[in-house]
Amino acid sequence: MKTPICDFVKDYWQSDGVRLHMPGHKGQPLLGFEGYDITEFDGADVLYHADGIIAQSQQNATKLFGSKKTVYSTEGASLAIRGLLFLIKQYAAAQGETPLILAGRNAHKTFVTAAALLDLSVTWLYSETPDSLVSCTITPRRLERVLWGMAEKPTAVYITSPDYLGNLAEIAGLAEVCNRHGVLLCVDNAHGAYLRFLKPSAHPLDAGAHLCCDSAHKTLPTLTGGAYLHIGQSAPDFFCEQVETALSTFATTSPSYLILQSLDATNRYLADGFREELEACCERVREVKLRLQNKGYGLVGDEPIKITLAPKSYGYTGDELSDYLLHHGVMCEFHDPDTVVFMVTPQTPDEHLKRVTDLLCALPHKPPLSQRAPQLQQPKVALSMHKALFAPGEVVPTRQSVGRILSAPTVSCPPAVPVAVCGEVINQSVAEVMAYYGHTTLRVIKNETE
Repeated sequence: MKTPICDFVKDYWQSDGVRLHMPGHKGQPLLGFEGYDITEFDGADVLYHADGIIAQSQQNATKLFGSKKTVYSTEGASLAIRGLLFLIKQYAAAQGETPLILAGRNAHKTFVTAAALLDLSVTWLYSETPDSLVSCTITPRRLERVLWGMAEKPTAVYITSPDYLGNLAEIAGLAEVCNRHGVLLCVDNAHGAYLRFLKPSAHPLDAGAHLCCDSAHKTLPTLTGGAYLHIGQSAPDFFCEQVETALSTFATTSPSYLILQSLDATNRYLADGFREELEACCERVREVKLRLQNKGYGLVGDEPIKITLAPKSYGYTGDELSDYLLHHGVMCEFHDPDTVVFMVTPQTPDEHLKRVTDLLCALPHKPPLSQRAPQLQQPKVALSMHKALFAPGEVVPTRQSVGRILSAPTVSCPPAVPVAVCGEVINQSVAEVMAYYGHTTLRVIKNETE
């Protein structure tokens, strides 16, 4: 597969052209890669008005993912999520409707802030099971019941799959339900770009999703910030016509050509033997999971290349296990009191997997820990997310926040899943959950009397 962006930039660097354009380093080495770092100029194409080398590269990605159209983001899946919600609002307006989104409660904070900025109405789907903060099990049967019970039909259903712990939703079944009700299915697939290349594909696009965002950099060998917004084959053509406008509304006008080249080069990598490498990686991960399971560790999730431990069954909290591994030079992706997450790809050396497995198996088995995360009680809504986000706010200690209205989500990434969202009243359970996950302060709306 050709790499038009990479080829153009390489030729430009080797031509020793006179760089009277941005960026300011003019290709001169400070870190060593500056020669590859260019901006949009004649011949280099324009990301969200692409008709040249970027358009050719995106067409390659479109073929690889089997979408109706795939567009790049150099600002991660966060930009893709903002563009996706912009498209939903545009689509609803074109249908003469007020946009309403039915969303899984474990949505990334980017979804929350983007919905607030766009003044979208969101109805939350809560899990039927006592999941972790970052998980929200939504079955097709549950979605069917909720849709039948809604007085106002949503424009779209928004699901996060895989979630941060590696749980995969039943996308095909959810898509069938959405199609029966004439509702769009949108999937935050930030952790699952590689799913397209399993045998068979487990990507949301192939299961019937209408809109889907992937972080290429999370599971593919792409530089941080490389991502995709995909339009599914069954989606209305409207989205293909408006997607560049949607992304450019939020995007920088100076996209990173280093990231664009990385996305371009990733296309060739995916086309040339990646499926076989991925299959071998899945087998290695299966072996590691089996060894840890036999040792007595609890495992969470069904993602084939993510390892999520629930180590309390082995006598340790997730935070303790992470500290132990960090002391031995192993950096995990995420940890909280209940879990530790390891993200593996075909680029992970075998000796690294063996090293972490040996370290875990060397720990003595201790009595199981019984403490569980507090259960979240659904908060009441006092204001729209839009009004709350722009209201005057202040930061207060979590223990003093009960009864106050949340102004903005103050969680970091990972996992960037808010306990409460803008405009909700903080109840005792919200404060307890926040304290459990280490959130000591949060931003609330200022009282008028203050």
